[in-house]
Amino acid sequence: MSKAIEILQAALQRAMAGRPKVGGFPYLAETLRRAGVTRNLWYLPACQSLFLTEHGPVVSLGTPLVTETTDVPRFDREALISALRTDQAGRSTFPEFLSASWRAGVVRYDVDFAARTCTYFGANGEEYVESYPAADLG
Repeated sequence: MSKAIEILQAALQRAMAGRPKVGGFPYLAETLRRAGVTRNLWYLPACQSLFLTEHGPVVSLGTPLVTETTDVPRFDREALISALRTDQAGRSTFPEFLSASWRAGVVRYDVDFAARTCTYFGANGEEYVESYPAADLG
């Protein structure tokens, strides 16, 4: 196992152990940033996550949201914002958030840990950018 994987896995474990139910993403993001993760690129519906770290890139594969050739939903900014607010309020799991984002037409998103932004992209170049607050890790 590489140093990048070891550091990433340890940071993810720390983040999940201390993450509050409401507002958990900023806590997770700050934990990863402090561990040297600079970006996290998610590709939906494959649920492939690419972590760019100071120790090298690491890819993680999740359970795909679709398993056959499928039409991509049209980008729906309001549905995406609704999915974000539901997640931020602690009323969805991460897999539920990913599914809701996909149904809102998100094909990928990019988390920039230095800028504290998430940019969500549709298949036809649509995008929605949201900033998130700094988190106190205590």
